[in-house]
Amino acid sequence: MIKKKSIFPIRTYRDFIKNESLQTRTRTIARDAMIGLLSTGRSSKKSGIRFPYYHHIFDDERQGFSRQLKYMGNLGEFISLNDAVSMLKNKDPIDGNYFCITFDDGFKNWLTNATPLLIDAGAIAAFFVVTGFVGTSVETDQKKLLSFYPDDNRLMEFLSWDDCRSMTSAGMTIGSHTMNHVHLTDLDDDAVHLELKSSKEFIEAELGQPCDHFCCPFGREGIDFLIDRHPKMAKKIGYKSFLTGRRGLMEKGTSEMIIKRDHLLAGWGNFQLKYFFHHD
Repeated sequence: MIKKKSIFPIRTYRDFIKNESLQTRTRTIARDAMIGLLSTGRSSKKSGIRFPYYHHIFDDERQGFSRQLKYMGNLGEFISLNDAVSMLKNKDPIDGNYFCITFDDGFKNWLTNATPLLIDAGAIAAFFVVTGFVGTSVETDQKKLLSFYPDDNRLMEFLSWDDCRSMTSAGMTIGSHTMNHVHLTDLDDDAVHLELKSSKEFIEAELGQPCDHFCCPFGREGIDFLIDRHPKMAKKIGYKSFLTGRRGLMEKGTSEMIIKRDHLLAGWGNFQLKYFFHHD
């Protein structure tokens, strides 16, 4: 009889990337080296709001995340997503440099690793959960959890609703990332409407407060969402913002219904943050 191999939830970034190909690792090293060169001497910065976003803060990423928060805190002021949306809707110029931190997907390490470090740094973040995965168990829902990364044997642990309530009690914001982590462009309008509306209602019922913000899974304009359709649908449903995966600075005149964000990894060096935060 063949004994089934046990699969344990991933707790470190080292384990998260252990099955990456040599080609991918080589490409990452080359990319980091190029960014290091391009970041040299880059110091000018415009006023506006940056939306750095992460997916995970693993156990071996805590130190890097703390360092990055300190770097951002020295560059500007941390603000909540509610305040950022208010500033974008206001007709006044955005004077100064602001950071609104967000997270995608719904992993358990948001509670155990990210939230305490955010509190220490005086930062309020918005966390976008895939509601169909909240409350899953690594013991009883392993097949479903492994489907989240269908091309890799990665078992991730997700938040419970009690975890989400603990985070909101700490001042954090919980937003929608759909029910099932879907590409909106793969769905017809009725199915998109169901994903956005159901996830909003689910969050509101569990947390007892409005769910005002939506983040598009994958977030690529023209590939994962249609700019002339899906933000309008989200607004009609009742969302006050629509966040994407496109990099860039949000300035006066840019819309809260098409927010640009800068994807970061907590292990990146400050030179990588310098490159992206001073590049538009």
